Amino acid sequence: MDVYEGLEGEKVLNLSRLNLDNLDLDHVDEERKRDTQQLLLVYNRFIMLPGSICHFSNLVFLDISCNRLAFICEDILRLSKLKTLLAKNNRLDEFSLPKDFGTMSLEVVNFSGNRFEEFPSEFLNLQKLQSLSLGANRLKTIPAEIEKLTSLELLYLGGNSITSIPPELANLPYLSYLVLCDNRIQSIPPQLAQMRSLRSLSLHNNLLTYLPREILSLFQLQELSLRGNPLVVRFVKDMTYDPPSLLELAGRTVKSRNLTYKPEDLPGNLVRYLDLASKCPNPKCGGVYFDSCVRHIKFVDFCGKYRLPLMHYLCSPECSSPCSSNPQSDADSEDESRVPAHRMQKVLLG
Repeated sequence: MDVYEGLEGEKVLNLSRLNLDNLDLDHVDEERKRDTQQLLLVYNRFIMLPGSICHFSNLVFLDISCNRLAFICEDILRLSKLKTLLAKNNRLDEFSLPKDFGTMSLEVVNFSGNRFEEFPSEFLNLQKLQSLSLGANRLKTIPAEIEKLTSLELLYLGGNSITSIPPELANLPYLSYLVLCDNRIQSIPPQLAQMRSLRSLSLHNNLLTYLPREILSLFQLQELSLRGNPLVVRFVKDMTYDPPSLLELAGRTVKSRNLTYKPEDLPGNLVRYLDLASKCPNPKCGGVYFDSCVRHIKFVDFCGKYRLPLMHYLCSPECSSPCSSNPQSDADSEDESRVPAHRMQKVLLG
């Protein structure tokens, strides 16, 4: 979404590859400044975005990628019509932006290949932002406040050091393309299944060992990339099970046998504990669990295109997982050790 189409001729001013370290506009007449809608300053030597940029009052598209840019001056705030800002491969970090950057009407921002160690808080106020790229930076986290970007359609955060995904991402109603490849993510929050607009999900080259079963609800998903993750059956063998405590055994009995009680019959802490019961997903079981459960991975068909390892939480080791995306699927009856190699590759290489 970086390419801006529809501008040509006198509306475009290309000052790229001129070895510029300042923007001298003495040779540009006022009419040219006023008519310019697209300004290209790629491959120069700018350290700071020059203040003279504000003379392009009708600027819609600005590309200042591949410079030595460490600061963006406040004069950029005067570009009230600016929709696209590209500043890839510079030296920008979380201290490089003007305080009121979030008041701009930007729709496309690409700051990939910079030095951001924290997600820029100014970006979280860009209410019209549709495409945000912060790939190849040094980010470790995604803030929960990302849910404020309700117009976002594309989020590219590949090539960072992100370890987890906030559930709040699921609150972005129009997000269609989510790229989180080449990070250190170990698990996917089940809330992502609520992302009804998601069409492409890139998770390759992370540390994923399983996916939540809720991901089967992503019916609009057309592209799923999982290669380079340790999604293999051997992780099932390493799982341990801690026997339930006496408190949990008593709670399971009360819940599974539907024993009636009133809040005044029990101490408040026990009433709250009983309310935390989770139902075993196996319909043949009917049991519940509280803190002690068995993690179980089952490979299931996903839209007829993938064989995905999904995590289920069962009440005991004797309980078998019933999950399948299709009642006619063979996922329930197949032993993991007998999953054909070509079907396994759809998970690992997809």
